[in-house]
Amino acid sequence: MRRGIVTLLATLLLGIGLQAATLESLSLDDMIQKSTAIVRGRVTTSYATRQGSLIYTHYRVEVSGRWKGAEAAVMDIVVPGGSLGALRQTFSGAPKLAPGSDYLLFLWRGPSGLNHVIGLSQGVFDVQRDASGEAVAFRPGTSELMLDAAGQTVRDQAIRFRLKDFRARVTRTLTPGGTR
Repeated sequence: MRRGIVTLLATLLLGIGLQAATLESLSLDDMIQKSTAIVRGRVTTSYATRQGSLIYTHYRVEVSGRWKGAEAAVMDIVVPGGSLGALRQTFSGAPKLAPGSDYLLFLWRGPSGLNHVIGLSQGVFDVQRDASGEAVAFRPGTSELMLDAAGQTVRDQAIRFRLKDFRARVTRTLTPGGTR
């Protein structure tokens, strides 16, 4: 009896440790359409809070560009997981943003009023300058399990584009009857 309980507990703990996220694969156009805000900004600070049983890491972002959503000089963005005192939660696919780094962020406002990154790590692009000095947004492909709209497993691909071309892409994607 005792051995059975120990085996059951070990199996449950192993299952919890191996739990991984399954994400819907989102194209750039999907993220443009589904987001409530698309902003470029630099992370200034972060802190963690607890809401019920979940820990969220809040990132304060100084906004330097906006393609969609309300004007804001500063935004608070939340990502599930983080450390709060002795508690630590992690979620597969949840991005970690670095203070001082420049990002292009695809966001959605939840019912609580909090700004979340759409598609977890899919909605975070590093912004850097290329060899010619142009601002480029880049996101590597994620290794998380990804499914397409039909529920089929797909492999995520890296995405890279020049920011100077992005406004036209957003306009084209959001215009009814616009081509993608």
